[in-house]
Amino acid sequence: MTPPRASATLFANRIGSVGIVERQYAHFDEPLPLNSGNVLERFTLAYETCGTLNAERSNVIMIFHALSGDAHVAGYHTASADEKPGWWDEAVGPGKMFDTDRFYIICANVIGGCQGSTGPSSIAPDGRPYALRFPVITMQDMVRAHRRLLDHLGIKRLWAAVGGSMGGMQALQWAVDYPDCVDNLIFLASTPRSSTQQIAFNEVGRQAIYADPHWDNGNYYGFGHPIPAAGLSVARMVAHITYMSENSMQAKFGRQLQNGAGILPYRFDVPEFTVESYLKYQGEKFVNRFDANSYLYITKAIDYFDIAAGYGSLQAALERVQAHVLVATFSSDWLYAAWQSQEMVQALLNLGRPVEYQHLEAHFGHDSFLVETELMGYVVGGFLERRWTKRGAAPAEAASRSAAS
Repeated sequence: MTPPRASATLFANRIGSVGIVERQYAHFDEPLPLNSGNVLERFTLAYETCGTLNAERSNVIMIFHALSGDAHVAGYHTASADEKPGWWDEAVGPGKMFDTDRFYIICANVIGGCQGSTGPSSIAPDGRPYALRFPVITMQDMVRAHRRLLDHLGIKRLWAAVGGSMGGMQALQWAVDYPDCVDNLIFLASTPRSSTQQIAFNEVGRQAIYADPHWDNGNYYGFGHPIPAAGLSVARMVAHITYMSENSMQAKFGRQLQNGAGILPYRFDVPEFTVESYLKYQGEKFVNRFDANSYLYITKAIDYFDIAAGYGSLQAALERVQAHVLVATFSSDWLYAAWQSQEMVQALLNLGRPVEYQHLEAHFGHDSFLVETELMGYVVGGFLERRWTKRGAAPAEAASRSAAS
């Protein structure tokens, strides 16, 4: 997309930027059945697009965001020099890993979120915020809603479903639930099912929110009612620790003191170490853009995630996958450890599915898939280039797999 003429100078310094993007909204009045047995009578999805949809509508890549992400994957909403770009701006744009000169990129906020899609902070049909009356959701429900979005846009097939962390869960769910609609699956720093430890960390975050006296059992919306800022801040601080590695924290902070003087102040009322100040900042920043109830719903959806559910085994679920798969794990990621993805890779290999696996040396922990742009460009960009070059063979490959099954 081209930025307005008035901001040409500004964007000249933003090499490879998609420019200004517009948040769009799709409204659905048809009920959405949920795994819990409940029904969302109507809902809205916020989404953004970059690049140009080709005439065959065959160049669509859908990028799914992680827990704290949203639809704003790349570019800028305004021409302000102070505005921060989308959360994966370094990866999406002309000539970048997800090349918008070639691909049409879609990113949508999940249901249950708080960045434009219907969630607990949204207004229910009775005119009041849903709060905890919002139905409990799963990853499969999120994907079912996104399928409605693609139908709304007249798109029948994804050339690639892409995601890291929780986004990887959604991409995998797409490949299993709608196998005829996904040509390629890119699964980064994720897992085919949440482990006990991962569930435990999420529960600590939820308990912090519950313990905040302003949470009020989720009924904190409304003029004059304080939000559960302290609880949500602590939840974010705990989660943020899991996104980093010990080495990256040591390199960035060590045991440096905040006052820079090397003298302990022996106090509790101010952060003493720089790492304390950093985590406090991350928590406070998160509170300004995220809803506490959404945090509860989305972390629960992550906890529930098990791609084998309903199929009896991981291999039985993955037997449905027809996409060519790229899986990447990171040496310093202790939140979603490599063995979880390796189990999925082995199951795909046992099934004879086309799968490429890369275990990458990276020092930034779980967030490496976002931070290690050059490394990811080589791995993911290379995969996309190879697959796009071979795309003419895709129908024959699909027919061969179909005949074999």
